[in-house]
Amino acid sequence: MTAILSNLQATREAVAKATIEAHRVVTEVHLLAVSKTFPAEAVREAYQGGQLAFGENYLQEALDKKALLNDLPLEWHFIGPIQSNKTRPIAENFAWVHGVDRLKVAQRLSEQRPADLPPLNICLQVNVSGEESKSGVALNEAAQLAQEISQLPRLKLRGLMSIPAPASGETEQRVAFAKMRVLLQELNQQGLSLDTLSMGMSHDFPAAIKEGATIVRIGTAIFGTRDYGGQK
Repeated sequence: MTAILSNLQATREAVAKATIEAHRVVTEVHLLAVSKTFPAEAVREAYQGGQLAFGENYLQEALDKKALLNDLPLEWHFIGPIQSNKTRPIAENFAWVHGVDRLKVAQRLSEQRPADLPPLNICLQVNVSGEESKSGVALNEAAQLAQEISQLPRLKLRGLMSIPAPASGETEQRVAFAKMRVLLQELNQQGLSLDTLSMGMSHDFPAAIKEGATIVRIGTAIFGTRDYGGQK
C-alpha cells in the first residue's frame, strides 16, 4: 500500500473514531481531501482508495488538475479566497464553493453558473475568531448575508465554513466551533435550511466533529507536507 492510500485509510479511521466519540452517526461527517499543491497523480491515487471529493485553493492549479483528471467522477470544491475577476471559472468548474463572504461574489457566481449544471453549493465563510488576517464575514453580519445569498438563483446555500484561530487543546478549539454550531442553528430558526458545517482540519478535526462539523477539510494528514512553491 502506498503512503497516500495508507494515510487516507488512517485518516478515515480517525474521523470515524472522532465521530463515534461525539455520539454521532459516522455517515454524517464527510472527508474533503485538500489536494492543493499536490499533483494530479496524487489525486488519482487517492481516488483509487475511494476518495471522490477534493478541495483546491488555487484556481489555475485546480483547473489544470481537473483537466488531467476529467476521466474520473470527482467532486471539486473551491476552498480558497475568491477574487471577483475569477468567479466565472469557479462557477463553471466546481460543485462546491466554501469561501463566499461577500454578496458581490455570490451574485457573480449566481449569474455565471451555467444553466445546464446543478445549482452551485455554497458555504458562507465566517471569520469566527475576528482575525484581521483572515477572510470571512463577521459573526454579527452573517445572518443578513446568508439571507441575501439564499435568495440568489443558481446557488444553493448549504451552510457555513470557518477557519478559527489556532488554539491549544481540544477544549479551547471547541469554543470557536461551538459558535459556528450555534450560528447554524440560529440561521435555521430564521427560516433557512442549512445542513453543512465545513470546519476542522488535520490538527483540530476531532474538536470540530464534536461541535457538529459535517465536512472536515484534511490535506497534510493524507498527502504529506506541502511545498507551496510560489503558489498564489
